Amino acid sequence: MIGRISTDSFRERLGHELRRFALMFLYLWALFLLFVLNEDIIFRQRGISFSAQGFAVFNALILAKVMLVAEDLDLGRWLKRRPLIYPILHESLLLTVLFIGFHVVEHLVIGLIKGETVAASIPHIGGGGLQGLAAIFFIALIPFFAFKHLSREVGESQMKEMLFGTSIKIPEDGR
Repeated sequence: MIGRISTDSFRERLGHELRRFALMFLYLWALFLLFVLNEDIIFRQRGISFSAQGFAVFNALILAKVMLVAEDLDLGRWLKRRPLIYPILHESLLLTVLFIGFHVVEHLVIGLIKGETVAASIPHIGGGGLQGLAAIFFIALIPFFAFKHLSREVGESQMKEMLFGTSIKIPEDGR
């Protein structure tokens, strides 16, 4: 019986972690798909055939794992008693910095594999490069963390009922 309880507990925990990872992956994949679609449109306007669907999936998988680990570290626990906007913006900023860091490391590794120097491998800053990417990531992550924190405050079951249920309880005073 004891082995059964721990196995069930493990399965439950694994299922929970897989759902968290899947939600993060799907959100990031959709975001990266928009980046790829934008690049594809720009390249087509210039007469260049280009597709980086693999980029979207690969980066979404890696960065979803980064998000999962960062969330488990609970670096924003000191903001839990503050208004929700603080942890939402904090997590968006923190993950933006982490994502940009991984972007730089990715370019360094690719450059070193190609035989380039470290200096030549670092992505160029400016002209919409890392600064533009940071702004896009920061803004794009806000809805994800807003939904996460609102769901935690309201309760997962209430949030699911509000989003997908048929009967939402509206107080008699209309608010």
